[in-house]
Amino acid sequence: MRAAAATVCLFLVACSAKQSEPPAQTSSAHNLVIITIDTLRADHLGAYGYKDAHTPTIDRLANDGVLFTHAYATAPITLTSHASLMTGRYPPGHGARHNGMRIDLKTPTLADKLGEAGFSTAAFIAAYPLDRRFGLIKGFQTYGDRMPPARNGRMINERPGRDVVDEALSWLSTHGGTPGTPGTRFFLWIHLFEPHAPYGDPADKRGLSARQRYDEEITEADRQVGRVVDTLAPVRNDTIIVVAADHGEAFGEHGEIGHSIFVYDTTLRVPLVITGPGVPAGRTVDDRVVLVDIAPTVTGMLGVARFDADGIDLRPAFNGTTLPNRALYAESFAPLLDFGWSPLHSLRSDRWKYIDAPKPELFDITRDPTEEHDLSGAESKRVAEFRDASARLAGPTTLDTSGIDPEAKARLQALGYAGGSATLPQGKRADPKDRKEEAARLAQVTSGELAGKDLERALRALLRSDPANPQANLRLGYVLLESNRCKQAIPRLRAAIAAHLPSADAHLGLAGCQVAERQFDSASATLRDAERIEPGNPVVMANLGLVLSDGGHPAEAIEPLQRALTIDPDLHQARFGLAVAFARAGRRADAASTAEELLRRLPPDASQRSEVERLIRETRRQP
Repeated sequence: MRAAAATVCLFLVACSAKQSEPPAQTSSAHNLVIITIDTLRADHLGAYGYKDAHTPTIDRLANDGVLFTHAYATAPITLTSHASLMTGRYPPGHGARHNGMRIDLKTPTLADKLGEAGFSTAAFIAAYPLDRRFGLIKGFQTYGDRMPPARNGRMINERPGRDVVDEALSWLSTHGGTPGTPGTRFFLWIHLFEPHAPYGDPADKRGLSARQRYDEEITEADRQVGRVVDTLAPVRNDTIIVVAADHGEAFGEHGEIGHSIFVYDTTLRVPLVITGPGVPAGRTVDDRVVLVDIAPTVTGMLGVARFDADGIDLRPAFNGTTLPNRALYAESFAPLLDFGWSPLHSLRSDRWKYIDAPKPELFDITRDPTEEHDLSGAESKRVAEFRDASARLAGPTTLDTSGIDPEAKARLQALGYAGGSATLPQGKRADPKDRKEEAARLAQVTSGELAGKDLERALRALLRSDPANPQANLRLGYVLLESNRCKQAIPRLRAAIAAHLPSADAHLGLAGCQVAERQFDSASATLRDAERIEPGNPVVMANLGLVLSDGGHPAEAIEPLQRALTIDPDLHQARFGLAVAFARAGRRADAASTAEELLRRLPPDASQRSEVERLIRETRRQP
């Protein structure tokens, strides 16, 4: 009885989620750099004992500062986890409980707090889930989230870490501060998408496994971290550097491939390293911590007013003080929002970790860190206490997703997020554990690890068990389209359209097949339908303009092509198409000036330059 009462008391402390002020500490920290590496498992870094790692920069940072051996995310979801890091709040407190859901803009952010204190603030991100529309721009004076131009008619939703760091270093060159100079403080957040799937090139002829290519991607992320650290050398003694991940990655553990569905520590455990002024070198902290602790810790180190957060200030641990024993919360709404299954919530306290699901699980994570032995059957009273505490933290199990716009859903699906619907009543939702094989098959397909005939076989197998699966139909449609089998692709693409996918991809594929058959009017109608689904998608607008122009209606093509370029001025194919449409409509001067503008925008070595130059000559020639 006494142990149970202590457990309940601990939960009440956790629910209040506030910590008394830590002992006053002196700090000379002047600047802050946070580097988040997407999908990075802690146990694949040298600093965490991984013998095959090649991560010299992160390992060196760990040696220079404090390494947390048991750090955890609040969700295995990119946006949700980053929102917790930047707000210091668990997901119910910031509202972005899945990719595509905007944070509650009333929630204070770390950038808010530091901007108010006079810091220059900037963020440079590598993937669409952190696009400014989802609210993490709040408080940042500069927010670099521009993705590369569309390719082959499809939006690009990620970019290499090298490009992100190039932008960040350019910003640092003018905002990097001078040691000891008042008024030049800065906060820089850099997000790297390596090693998110697909890892490297799955078609690499070296025959490397997915894990080996994943490790190579980690090495590339470490290389980019090194560029940042080297550039910070003049202000390093004044600068806090935090390196963390948003979540881990599963390679078959618990039947999961990838991340987002389950809340086992395979995907919740993350690396966390903090170094900077006042941080002892070579310290290892084994207490359990969570990403919501970062904001109150770094604001304390910077001497900024206390940050109101669900997390705690970790500075006492820097000097060997044991951190308070807390209950740490995590969740995933991906099962609900992507598949219509039950959401999952977890709570860890002391030696126990509870997972709230239709079939709850309880693990003694001290003795069973890989969560293999469910003890819920023998611990019914403890399970009931955990269930009640988890429910108090989690709040409602249904969410308002009306704010997720169709384009966001479509672009997240392109990155491998399933994007289904949550239509089943709560009492009938499946336990994700009972559907893990289905989820793993879909993850294998969406991961980018399969190609060609292997991908086609996997998609056909998935459709045999789930013939109406919209994502499988869409992806098989594109496999068939790309191998010039339009007659087989069209039924698949139409099935995806009939399932009301919040994406124009199926329409773009179908229109491509219709153009191949010279059915320009049908293709135009298909693309107008696509515009109703994604009204702000410049790729849809550009394709509509190209089809109208090629179908004999160049004057009608001009308006959608111009709209596309208003949204994305670097959509070079649209600009070339606009020049051609002007020429076909008899507007030769407009055609020439448009082509000349395109020539100015193209790189010097672009293969398209000769064709653009030919168009300029023809339009400048007297009729």
